[in-house]
Amino acid sequence: MSARRTQSQRSQWRLRVTMLVIIFIVTVFGTRLMQLQGLDPQAYAAKAAASGVVSVPLPAKRGQILDRTGKALADSIDGRMLIADPLATKPYAGAIAGVLSKELGLDYFDVLAKLSKPNSRYQYLARRVPSTQADAAIAAVKATVKALIQDPKRKAMPFGGVYSQPDVLRTYPTKDVASNIVGFLKDDGTPAAGLELAFNSRLAGHDGAETYEVGSGHRIPLGENSTKAPVDGEDLRLTIDSDLNWYAARVLRTAVQSSGSESGSVVVMNSKTGEVLALADYPSFDGNNPGKTKAADLGSRAISDVYEPGSVEKVLTVSALLDQKLVTPRTKLKVPPTLPVQDRVIHDWFPHDTIRLTLAGVIARSSNIGTAMAASQMPAHQLHDYLSAFGLGQRTNIGLGGESRGILPDYRSWQPVNEATIAFGQGVSVNAVQMAAAVNTIANKGEYVSPSLIQGTATTASGDKVGTDTSTRHRVISPAAADQMSRMMEMVPNPVTGTAPKAQVTGYRVAGKTGTAQRVGAHCGCYDGTFTVSFAGFAPADDPAFTVYVVVQNPRNGGGGGSIGGPAFSKIMRYLLSRYAVAPTNTKPAHLPIQW
Repeated sequence: MSARRTQSQRSQWRLRVTMLVIIFIVTVFGTRLMQLQGLDPQAYAAKAAASGVVSVPLPAKRGQILDRTGKALADSIDGRMLIADPLATKPYAGAIAGVLSKELGLDYFDVLAKLSKPNSRYQYLARRVPSTQADAAIAAVKATVKALIQDPKRKAMPFGGVYSQPDVLRTYPTKDVASNIVGFLKDDGTPAAGLELAFNSRLAGHDGAETYEVGSGHRIPLGENSTKAPVDGEDLRLTIDSDLNWYAARVLRTAVQSSGSESGSVVVMNSKTGEVLALADYPSFDGNNPGKTKAADLGSRAISDVYEPGSVEKVLTVSALLDQKLVTPRTKLKVPPTLPVQDRVIHDWFPHDTIRLTLAGVIARSSNIGTAMAASQMPAHQLHDYLSAFGLGQRTNIGLGGESRGILPDYRSWQPVNEATIAFGQGVSVNAVQMAAAVNTIANKGEYVSPSLIQGTATTASGDKVGTDTSTRHRVISPAAADQMSRMMEMVPNPVTGTAPKAQVTGYRVAGKTGTAQRVGAHCGCYDGTFTVSFAGFAPADDPAFTVYVVVQNPRNGGGGGSIGGPAFSKIMRYLLSRYAVAPTNTKPAHLPIQW
């Protein structure tokens, strides 16, 4: 009996031990299973922060801005976007923010907030960073964090937490060539000026996005996953010849600097099509570093700045008189030393006694008095209509934002003195593209053709369709009147008769006109003693291929349209005729009597 009891007790003991072992094993495995399933209370919050849905942008490539030959004036290249994982960066947020503010110029406090953001695994720090710059910044971050981890006072965590992904970076390969019309992007990628702004909806495209689930800091293969592909922007092809624009800009810079002037513009047009082959401004800027330039120099003065055109407008007035058959190039005028009109006295730019000039002589010598005398035959409303038909007082709608319409006063407000001064280019204002298109009307046998900057058709931010396919034409003067005016303009660069002998181009017939006008001061609203000087012309005079207009603001060397604008015109026109292989017409130049 005793033996049986002892055996039973042993069996119960073995059973208890076995049950304890089983309970221990189950407890160990259960605890580990809870940890693996994220149910460990200490790990749960960390896992929650490491899980969720991440949306990663897929940047669209911005369309190129190309010149007429396909050369890129604005391009998009591979860059990087910097991204932070706050779960990893939070312990070192201050140090990392300091590194990035130094390396990339980012705002310290903005970066600090992103690096410390709770319950987040994905925060943008910067976009459109050059690859080499991004790599250097990330390397600096890693070195800084690694040093902090080695500090025994710091909690040991994986270093880094800042990485990069592909992004699109805007660049301007030709630097300052046509930059005043191309424009630029701000650091945040938004357009700030020029064609970049005017055609942003066409160029920008639409970013895509990739969305996926993450868990414990890793992508879940079978989790939520969707991709919206980016739509790249469309290219914009210009009528601009970038090599010509470069050359014209360098000639303009020399003219401005050598005369001590403030600024200047050059417009080059195809006389028959109205295509703008060059549109240069000085001062200019490098589109890759616009922040180094004054705000006033970031746009195109050729379309935004207005000024009185001075004597270049005489060709418009005289063209109208010729078209109405009120005068001929040989019309005889006795030009007095001064011309009293109402309470004003009109003078010529050169002192003289009474002189006998033909109308061709009035243009060749650029007589204000002679022009006013001839214009007195035409009613004010008729002269106004002609000037309007030449495009004055209205925008060219070339496609650039900020274009000024200039000022052509309503003829009903004209007094006799206004009609006299407007006839020779004072009391009316224009922009450079507007005036170039007006003079080009004479080169184009009396037909106005609206200037174009865009090839084909494109829609501006304001909804206007512009480009060569939308260019308009209308007749202003007869072909006969245009031919007469052109022959009179040949007298201007004539070394014997004209005011601009340095505007000649050897081997070619050149028609042109100088301009010198008083400027209205911004502070006083009155003539302030400074001047605008210019030269407009075309060649070959008897079969025009190109129209060139040079305008320079406030020269301080005492020069005028002939001595400053004329040489610049000659250099640009010579380059043009050679570049486009325009042969001389080999015809005899015009010869008209200047005096009688």
